[in-house]
Amino acid sequence: MPNFEFELLDGRKISINDLKGNVILIQFTASWCGVCRKEMPELEKRIWQKFKNEDFFMVAFDYMEDITTAKEFIKETQITYPVSMDSEGEIFNLFSAPKQGVTRNIVINKKGEIYFLTRLFDPDEFNEMILKIQSELQS
Repeated sequence: MPNFEFELLDGRKISINDLKGNVILIQFTASWCGVCRKEMPELEKRIWQKFKNEDFFMVAFDYMEDITTAKEFIKETQITYPVSMDSEGEIFNLFSAPKQGVTRNIVINKKGEIYFLTRLFDPDEFNEMILKIQSELQS
């Protein structure tokens, strides 16, 4: 798992290394992504609301957009989980080749290792991701 730093929209600065010991879910998203719009309410309800009070951290990286667009997108999708800007795609490029599809989630285990990946929004894969997060939180 690459170490990188980012700033949340609320101004908090975070390093991935500082989050070791937690299960981390990284989501890449964008307002123009129809699949993201379908997935985000599910992430909010079935993952963030369920695990936010455990040793769990979740962050969405808004990909290749400006902050005004991102804030409007957050308002439209009614998510409450933390969001950071990835306006140049630098963080996305740590995990994927440039110009690949943006809809993806990365689960990182408590040791700081990539534990599970999703691509697009497949209900079976999404359910498996929830089980992987639960399993890692219980370990």
